[in-house]
Amino acid sequence: MELSRRTFTALAGTAALGLALAGSGGAATGTNGPRTVPTGPPPPPPSADGRRHRVGFDRYSMLVDGRRLVLWSGEMHPFRLPSPSLWRDVLQKLRAHGHNAVGVPVPWNLHSPAPGRYDFTGVRDLDRFLTTAAEEGLYVILRPGPYLGADLDAGGLPGWLTATGGTARTDDPEYLRHVDEWLGAVDAIAVRHLYTAGGGTVLLYQFEDGSEVPADDPAGRAYLSHLYTKVRADRIDVPLFHADARLDERGAGPRTPRIRAGESSGQADAWGGTASGGKGYGEVRRAHDAASERSRRLTALADGVTVHNVRMAYGGTSWGWLPGPGVYTSYDCGAPIDEARRPTPHLAPYQQFGHLVRTVPDLARLDPVGHVRADDDRLTVRHLANPDTGTQVYVVRNDSAEPVTSMLPDSGIDVPVAVGPGDAKLLTTGLRLGRRTLAYTTAQPMLSMTTGRQDIAVFAGRSGESAQLALDCETQPVTHRVDPESAWSYDRGRLNVVVPLGRGGLNRVVVEGGDSDTPMVLLFADDATALRLWPYETPSGPLLVYGPALLRSATLRGSTVHLVGDVVGETGVEVWGPRGITDVTWNGQPVPTYLGMAGSLVMKGLMPAAPTVPLPVPGGWRARTENPESEPDFDDSAWPVADRTASHSSTPVPEGGPVLFADDYGFHYGDVWYRGRFEDASGIASVSLSYSTGTQGLLMAWLDGRALGTHRMPVPDEDTARQGTWTATATFEVPAALRAPGPHVLSLLVRPMQHAGAERARDTADGTARNTYRAARGLVSVEFGGGSPAVEWRIQGAAAPDRVRGPLNNGGLYGERKGWHLPGFDDREWRTAELPRADRWQGVVWYRTRFRLDVDPDMDASVGLTLDDDPDRAYRAQIFLNGWNLGQYINDVGPQHTFVLPNGILRTRGTNTLALAVLSDGTTPAGPGDVRLTLLGAARGGIPVKAVDSPGR
Repeated sequence: MELSRRTFTALAGTAALGLALAGSGGAATGTNGPRTVPTGPPPPPPSADGRRHRVGFDRYSMLVDGRRLVLWSGEMHPFRLPSPSLWRDVLQKLRAHGHNAVGVPVPWNLHSPAPGRYDFTGVRDLDRFLTTAAEEGLYVILRPGPYLGADLDAGGLPGWLTATGGTARTDDPEYLRHVDEWLGAVDAIAVRHLYTAGGGTVLLYQFEDGSEVPADDPAGRAYLSHLYTKVRADRIDVPLFHADARLDERGAGPRTPRIRAGESSGQADAWGGTASGGKGYGEVRRAHDAASERSRRLTALADGVTVHNVRMAYGGTSWGWLPGPGVYTSYDCGAPIDEARRPTPHLAPYQQFGHLVRTVPDLARLDPVGHVRADDDRLTVRHLANPDTGTQVYVVRNDSAEPVTSMLPDSGIDVPVAVGPGDAKLLTTGLRLGRRTLAYTTAQPMLSMTTGRQDIAVFAGRSGESAQLALDCETQPVTHRVDPESAWSYDRGRLNVVVPLGRGGLNRVVVEGGDSDTPMVLLFADDATALRLWPYETPSGPLLVYGPALLRSATLRGSTVHLVGDVVGETGVEVWGPRGITDVTWNGQPVPTYLGMAGSLVMKGLMPAAPTVPLPVPGGWRARTENPESEPDFDDSAWPVADRTASHSSTPVPEGGPVLFADDYGFHYGDVWYRGRFEDASGIASVSLSYSTGTQGLLMAWLDGRALGTHRMPVPDEDTARQGTWTATATFEVPAALRAPGPHVLSLLVRPMQHAGAERARDTADGTARNTYRAARGLVSVEFGGGSPAVEWRIQGAAAPDRVRGPLNNGGLYGERKGWHLPGFDDREWRTAELPRADRWQGVVWYRTRFRLDVDPDMDASVGLTLDDDPDRAYRAQIFLNGWNLGQYINDVGPQHTFVLPNGILRTRGTNTLALAVLSDGTTPAGPGDVRLTLLGAARGGIPVKAVDSPGR
């Protein structure tokens, strides 16, 4: 989403923040307006340095310690990567690929299993994440909600909130009481990590999420005002913002930069694959390709946006019962770093944009200027200029489906410019690169830096294009072609260079003498080559590394630079570094080098590719049939009696009937069992069961142990993919043999799936749409055809959560309540089973096996579990690895077949316990079919990974 300047002003415009900003030396916030901050170098990478920092802003950009900052944030959800060691891996990849900030939502439901209880330990350790982000030199945009969005169960609101009074996202006192407790718990951690005080790198704080609050919604506006006051009272003194452009009740404040705080890098996909045509996130990534992403980012910059937060940079996994109704287990979203933590080619525009805005300070202060029109009107040109340096910037966009080559009259670019279909370029004239001036270029600048005794400028473009560049040089310099593909000429005060991109990898041209005594190295790369260029800031100055798949860190000690990173394919290493560097190590091993013609240290020979990682074939399966709850003699005496008559749910309680909604009895996540006892079934021909679930919910019914049938909610289509709540009435015939007097037991298993989010739009005068998260889950009502017996109902869902895995891991299946999914469970009495299976059975069958991995310690292997079967077979499976619920597979719906097993939960050097809880409706043979481990990616390098706790009982 984009936030207007007025929004940002409003949320930072209280007197308290005004004093903080003015007193800290940032932009003044008095009535005279901000002082002008000239274009200059950006602030250095942030850290928890213990020093106070000045944070302000003007209409162009944020100001940190008096320097302009273009914030380029990529969002990741640490809760969707339940292995804290791997948080550092993703953060290092974000930083290496150009991001200087990370957006971090904090979901209330994950941290609060009950009212007044807040857990920030283990996979929920917010303090650890914020510390790691600071260690990796990334600013943080913190987003604690309370409401976060519909891709989480109830938009991140806790399950227990569904059974309390008050209206969410309003100034209802009961709701605010819970909100204040939650924000107080988060803010007590956040205040220790504020960049203003030097305790960490939290630079911005976003409360609430979602749509604007309408002007005619006083309760919503009062709610946001309350949040603002609460956060300030908790000593959060960094700028605040929200997705609302109207909260301007505390003073106008200064003009502010434009913000896009939630622009998607891809798209969430629903069950059945409505966004992907049933093909999954690989197809989403193809639809949101690098060209379209580059066009969106450059257009935003041309619109004056200098605070960016891309959702998602890394999507991760909606494990357990975490996902909202509109998504399945994978939350890959087509993000540039995929669910398995692998960088994708989709990263190219992100990396180029990030390094560009970080190393070319002219882009932090731009004004729109005169109109420029391309000769070919299929190209749109946005012309901007920096008022301090005079640099001219042109964002050239091609919205057509064909490549376009055109002159840009009156731009100062004297040659045709080529732009691919749906793509865009940022071109400049008059840009100062070190000690020389760029006259023009047809390839987008990627970075500019000075290291050692030379200036370095990198230009990137599409493979197959020709990059043409001109430097203003009154005196002809000495020019060296390090690589044979490039060509150059000097004519009338300009050095002209032409390089075919994508031919021969990185192309190097060295310019010496002429107007400057400092040599300049011009580097030209296509997208694939640019993804192997790694700038890195050190206390001794910047360096640039070319070759490996990833540079994680660089440390200078004496005359040696120690590089740490990843290798995937066979590669060399080339380093441009500060003066005095003569030696290189890679992951602790010396690298023999020679001095290259471009002033770099070049590796002699190549590093080998990462080896293949062998994976075992899961075997030795054991199986056990479940659902004893369907039998008439099952002892349910310890189950809660469902006899309430009133509910806080937005679903009406049926007249004359008890409340049967699962949330009212404390069962908020996973499967729920109901058992109803009645005395006489004479004349009863059918039973009608009304129930309410999230997407792909289902209901199974048994009478006296005999299966009556299964009802499933329909697969969503494009019109219903974001529907939060689904309701249906399932009618089953009662077998004639059971239509008799005497005691009877009706047993029902409901898979409620997830709660809807709390949408802000009001469908009724009393704002009931805000209570959509309270729509019933589970059974709603029961009617008998041919009779109306009195029924005594009991209900059972998930057992109390264990402290390690939290409330979202388990549901109410019998095997879950008895620990069948846990690694310490003794399954030796279970029957042996061979896969694939073709059983026809209504209910649940559990399968368990163990497998051992022995991955080399210096390898980062990402492993998935793949399930395949005949798509006509109607069954689903919950996947448990070492007791962790890592997802749900629905065989006849899809589209997901491969589930990422995150290292840490997965023991890459040890034994693992895999359990599958297979739920089938009995209409077709059911699997599992083919179950196999899949290598999703492997690199030599990685980071140390500590095992995630997996209690066995």
